Amino acid sequence: MNDLVCVGAIVGAFGVRGEVRLKSFCAVPGDIDTYSPLLSEDGARSYSITLGGSLKNGFIARLDGIATKEQADTLRGIRLFTKRDQLPSLPDDEYYYTDLIGLEVLDTGGTVLGRVKNVLNHGAGDLLEIHGPALKASVLLPFTLVSVPTVDLTAGRIIVDPPDGLL
Repeated sequence: MNDLVCVGAIVGAFGVRGEVRLKSFCAVPGDIDTYSPLLSEDGARSYSITLGGSLKNGFIARLDGIATKEQADTLRGIRLFTKRDQLPSLPDDEYYYTDLIGLEVLDTGGTVLGRVKNVLNHGAGDLLEIHGPALKASVLLPFTLVSVPTVDLTAGRIIVDPPDGLL
C-alpha cells in the first residue's frame, strides 16, 4: 500500500488571478480541502488550497503562492495527493481504489487469473480491470459482492466468481 493517495487534480487555470480548476476524486467532492495541504506525486511540493465556487465537474480553487494565470497554467495536469493516515477509516466492505490495484486475482477454485491493473467507474458502478498470463486480454469485472465475494487486503488477493462467459 502506498503512503500517498490521489484525491484530486488540477485541470487548468480559471480566470486571470491565479485560480485553478480543481477536480476532486473524494467521495464527497467538497471534502478535498479538509486534506490541505496537498502534495505532489513525489511528495516534494506542497499545495495549500482554498476552495472558491463550484464548476461543472469541479471547483474553483486558490493555491498559496499562485497569483497569475501563467503560474496556474503551469500546474495543469498536476495530481494532488494526501497522506493515507489523513483519510477516514472505512467500513469492512469498502475499499480505497489504490488498495485494490496490484492484488492477486484467483477464481473460486483457487486458480490464479492475474492481478488488478486498475479500478474504473464510468457511472454505473465500479469495474476491476484484471490482466494476467491466464487471460488473452484485460477483463473488466463488475466489483459487486456477487462477482467479488472476497477481498483480503492482508493476504494481497481477491477471490472472484465471474459471470459465465466472461473469462
